[in-house]
Amino acid sequence: QIQLQESGPGLVKPSETLSLTCTVSGGSITTRFYYWSWIRQSPGEGLEWMGAISYGGSTYYSPSLRSRTSISRDTSKNQFTLRLDFVAPEDTAVYYCARVPFDPRTEVAQLSRDHGSWGQGTQVTVSS
Repeated sequence: QIQLQESGPGLVKPSETLSLTCTVSGGSITTRFYYWSWIRQSPGEGLEWMGAISYGGSTYYSPSLRSRTSISRDTSKNQFTLRLDFVAPEDTAVYYCARVPFDPRTEVAQLSRDHGSWGQGTQVTVSS
């Protein structure tokens, strides 16, 4: 059974860069045809898909976050990483890594905790 675990700082200052890593066990991030996503949920809001990296290393980003977001991977460690630049208080959220259904043609992910495999989530607060 695949398992995902997020790691990274819980507190980041405004204008700094947030970096989170997802460690995957029970399966390889290079297995065809899976896509590995970063998703967040701000207080009182719904799930927001941020971006994804494919089994082959292709990346996809939410248009609203594209200019500040980068996703990379380390296949030797079976990890993928989110980088979010110039964070602001509105980036405060619970951040999840997940393997959810994703259509690369439409760049739409299926955002439901009932589908796919999800990490437990990590709280990130942006505050000075």
